[in-house]
Amino acid sequence: MTFRTLLLSTTLAAVTAPALADVTIYTTRQPDLIQPVMDAFTAETGIDVSLQFVDDGLVERLKAEGARSPADLVMTVDIANLQRVVDADVLQPVDSDVLKNAVPADLRSADDLWFALTTRARIVYASKDRVADGEITTYEDLASDTWNGRICTRSGVHNYTLALVSAVIDHVGEDAAKDWAAGVKANLARSPQGNDRAQVKAIWAGECDISLGNTYYMGKMLANEEQQAWADSVRIVFPSFAAGGTHVNVSGIAMTQSAPNRDEALQLMEFLVTPESQAIYAEVNYEYPVLVDAPLSELVAGWGTFTPDGVDLTTIAGHRATALRIMEEVDFDG
Repeated sequence: MTFRTLLLSTTLAAVTAPALADVTIYTTRQPDLIQPVMDAFTAETGIDVSLQFVDDGLVERLKAEGARSPADLVMTVDIANLQRVVDADVLQPVDSDVLKNAVPADLRSADDLWFALTTRARIVYASKDRVADGEITTYEDLASDTWNGRICTRSGVHNYTLALVSAVIDHVGEDAAKDWAAGVKANLARSPQGNDRAQVKAIWAGECDISLGNTYYMGKMLANEEQQAWADSVRIVFPSFAAGGTHVNVSGIAMTQSAPNRDEALQLMEFLVTPESQAIYAEVNYEYPVLVDAPLSELVAGWGTFTPDGVDLTTIAGHRATALRIMEEVDFDG
């Protein structure tokens, strides 16, 4: 083969060979929280990832765009948010042995529409000075008059709260869950307000003794110079249900029906459950990886161990409407 022939064949190959497509993700998570793992994927595959932050109206946007949507994947937090995307009929199933082998069955949908990537526990932040070890051990304890005037929490209609109430419904039934919600309300030190970190700040300020929160907020507070004192004033307690374990929720991923770059999107989904990416994703977000053998960050491991509750996540999503009605009937935020 002459040099001219080789040059011509190389040029034709460059023209006709399909370029690796970018993968576009609509995410309700701040892009900087997941950019490191996307950078690792790009470095390994050469496939670029475009993260588009969609704070509100994710479902509405996907439905409006329809088949023309540039989104290949959706990443979001909380099972209720995942279920809303499922119910909107904008996803396609992903049949992947890699994903099924990596993600436990209770952390993915039975119809292959979504897969969890990390988990977080809904725990109690307890004052180191005013709450004794072992003083609170179950979620049921939160309704005990022992905690009268001692609890801070965010809104009763926030997704995180409603997911916990949904788990309560599954464990004890609707009527008992309503009694529980009323009992927790009676124990509040102030009206529900602010986010999970604001509750820890209130404990630090002496306004209350315990609060509900997600585990990863401890990591975020410790990484923030202003908030370190808040974090140092509390310890993490992993409560459980009397007949169950600690309530957990997920961050997850799903493929859109439109997915213009399906093959590349599937590559990314499978990459996200490898030990390498699970370690990065969990480290950056102070969460728990879904891959059993993936290492915890040193900080997260230091918080202790817990047994996740066995309630199916789709069941929790199915109780959401009832949980919302209960919180409105007891006027939890009033």
